Amino acid sequence: MTRIEGTGTDRTGLGGTDLGGTSIGGTADWAEAAVREHAADAEGPSREEQVLERIDRARRRKARVKEEHITMAHGSGGKATQTLVEAVFLDTFRNPLLEPLEDGAVLEIGSTRLAFTTDSYVVSPLFFPGGDIGDLAVNGTVNDLSVCGARPLYLSAGFVLEEGFPVEDLRRITASMAAAAAAAGVLIVTGDTKVVQRGKADGCYVNTAGVGLLGRATNLGVARARPGDAVLVSGPIGEHGVTIMLARGELDIEADLTSDTAPLNGLTAALLDACTGTDTDTGAGTDAGTDAGTDAGAGTGAVRCLRDATRGGVATILNEIARASGVAVVVDEDAIPVRPGVRGACELLGIDPLYVACEGRMVVVVDGAAADTALAALRGHPLGEGAALIGRIKDDPPGLVLLKTTFGGTRIVDLLVGDPLPRIC
Repeated sequence: MTRIEGTGTDRTGLGGTDLGGTSIGGTADWAEAAVREHAADAEGPSREEQVLERIDRARRRKARVKEEHITMAHGSGGKATQTLVEAVFLDTFRNPLLEPLEDGAVLEIGSTRLAFTTDSYVVSPLFFPGGDIGDLAVNGTVNDLSVCGARPLYLSAGFVLEEGFPVEDLRRITASMAAAAAAAGVLIVTGDTKVVQRGKADGCYVNTAGVGLLGRATNLGVARARPGDAVLVSGPIGEHGVTIMLARGELDIEADLTSDTAPLNGLTAALLDACTGTDTDTGAGTDAGTDAGTDAGAGTGAVRCLRDATRGGVATILNEIARASGVAVVVDEDAIPVRPGVRGACELLGIDPLYVACEGRMVVVVDGAAADTALAALRGHPLGEGAALIGRIKDDPPGLVLLKTTFGGTRIVDLLVGDPLPRIC
């Protein structure tokens, strides 16, 4: 049994493209000078410019699913998922409400604005340190509504049960859902149950849909980031994904980790109150942190984007922001909060924590002038005590996420094709 104590640091990442850096020692100085001289004299774009142009051309191509059958990669949240969503679902169902591809749709009914979302949960195992499929299903849908800027109100719950599934386990799951709903201040008001033959559903699958009220005049979205904006995360990343992986018992690794699954509606309310100067009814759990950082000048509508970092982790969210807004997202490796146990497990397995799922953390993009206010608001809430400013929005190169490494270099943080941790939500 390998015991993770959190020593060591993760400095490599997955699939990074090196865009430069500093030499170790002086022996290569003459070579670097020669390369720079050659690049200055050569006609046409530099090698770096050629790489960026190829990436841009690839992203401009119409999405097309090349596989004849669905693979596990299509559920990863990475490139394969993005292609499937755009080439099949968006192409078939296209309409103005769906096209933004946000975590929820914003609906206007008369003078009332609502957010509506749905999600399905197939996590394995069903029960894990810090939670289970029940509270995960409630928190996940509450969080999708919350990052739309809405106050979550009502949920539905649909169950697909396998023949032979223990009734006691079902009671445990529903009790967990009831407790999570009460903690988030929402009601489960409708639902459905289906039973399939033994071996057809892996025990239990859960779907939840949710409706929330948009009481603020906010307009949040991944396409709203602007150069000069600040990028924050609400706490240490990767805890849920690593916890699930270790809970499966397939690896001889032991670590004191629990899932970070939690409802984010109180945290998002505190942030929006601090950065918009409004005082609206924001639902359960909003007492803590609402007074933090409310000094004048924070700016109305300073929050550009909120996203909970689930499948694909923080790296996937940053890529969605860069692509939708046509900006560069530049993040500092040393500024990204990762708990020692998560870092240690990721090092042993060769996984970059940036790609590991969270279930109680969000990525925040705010106007640069409001960064300190936003950070104070997040840290003033119990779920945001570990919040950190991890980067800035730049104008070039558009559509890319760049990581400033500890060693002084810069690499591209791209979307993964598949997922090193399937079935995490």
